[in-house]
Amino acid sequence: MEAGKRKTEEEQQTLVDRKRKAEISEPPTTTTTVTMNAVETLVTQIQGLSGSPNDVVALHAHLNKVDEALRGESARLLPFLDQIDPSIHSLGYLYLLDACTSGPVSKELAANLVLITSRFITSCSTEQIRLAPEKFTGMCKRFKDQVLLIEAPMRGVAPLLVAVRKVQPSSEHLTSLHPDFLQLCLLAKCYKTGLSLLEDDIFEVTQPRDLFLYCYYGGMICIGQKHFQKALELLHNVVTAPMTSINAIAVEAYKKYALVSLIDNGQFSPGLPKYASSSAQRNLKNFCQQPYIELANTYSTGKIAELETFVQKHREKFESDNNLGLVKQVVSSMYKRNIQRLTQTYLTLSLQDIANTVQLNSAKEAEMHVLQMIQDGEIFATINQKDGMVRFLEDPEQYKSSGVIERIDSSIQRLMTLSKKLTNMDEQMSCDSLYLAKAGRERQRFDFDDFDSVPQKFNM
Repeated sequence: MEAGKRKTEEEQQTLVDRKRKAEISEPPTTTTTVTMNAVETLVTQIQGLSGSPNDVVALHAHLNKVDEALRGESARLLPFLDQIDPSIHSLGYLYLLDACTSGPVSKELAANLVLITSRFITSCSTEQIRLAPEKFTGMCKRFKDQVLLIEAPMRGVAPLLVAVRKVQPSSEHLTSLHPDFLQLCLLAKCYKTGLSLLEDDIFEVTQPRDLFLYCYYGGMICIGQKHFQKALELLHNVVTAPMTSINAIAVEAYKKYALVSLIDNGQFSPGLPKYASSSAQRNLKNFCQQPYIELANTYSTGKIAELETFVQKHREKFESDNNLGLVKQVVSSMYKRNIQRLTQTYLTLSLQDIANTVQLNSAKEAEMHVLQMIQDGEIFATINQKDGMVRFLEDPEQYKSSGVIERIDSSIQRLMTLSKKLTNMDEQMSCDSLYLAKAGRERQRFDFDDFDSVPQKFNM
């Protein structure tokens, strides 16, 4: 009897143990919240399944099952991050950190999360976080929001640059983090750091909005560094990119495109090339007619007094668009244009004559403009301090030094690479059935530019 009773008790205990193990091993359903014991069990699983690639894949599947339940406990998950290593248990750390940041974040909590997230982005395993790229990207975007909340954009610049490189398949791919990184560079005035990312040639774009923002923010960074030609290239990409309807980014880019064109080229043509979308060609000029295109028209007269009067009249509009600084550079560039015209007519000229001709207030102000232009390589001249005379010179560069040859060779190699890339892209597009079908639908029924004026069979 006692032996039988003892056996029955052992069997019952065995059933209890099995039930307890089953409760621990089975993931919580997505419709319920997780208990703290379940989170501790999950942390143990993260620690045990972060070694081999197969284990990490299995862990990924498990984390996806409990993801929604984790988000329900976002306020209580932060202490568990201390139990795992972000460099070893990167995938599990990502899911827990993502859940921690999914709810409302106060300014005090944001300051703590910024530090934790920065360390994670810097040390996490690229191979593991690429299993969940959308989750990593979402977490990084919230990280950007957090550094803005605590008003410290500088703290987000370096981590987001690392994040871009880790989530980017190659330097030719544009990610959703590119615009966020460039935005922080602008706010933190880290223009040189932003330029490092703009040096890459981008060929692969997933989301059109990312391209618009990347080129717009990139153009502003180049303006900040006075790299006006690169800024024009990027802003041109915004206003000529395919679009079915006008968007706010394109309108703001067009305004800056007009101003930078005046600064760098001394002129602006409001028309867009044929490859720009019909929507942009029809509407962008209307959005920017007053006062930006009128400013370009006033600039073309070469009369500095009229330009300054126009700017003063529309100062409030330029200021509300955050373009007043650029407009002031437009005015300054007219002085430079007028001085450059003098170099085509005179070999020597006094500073006072320069001031009178280009309508500067004094010879001293003319001297400052000339010195700055000499320093920037915009003119070649010498100033005699004794008599206040300026002597204009020819360009001393003979364009046959080893440095010039290296730059030319580098440009040729880059163009050859670009040509091959474009040829491959063209071949791929010409074989894409979806693209061909869409292009056929959108093409005008009669495009007379594609036909001879007289049909071939009627030629005499």
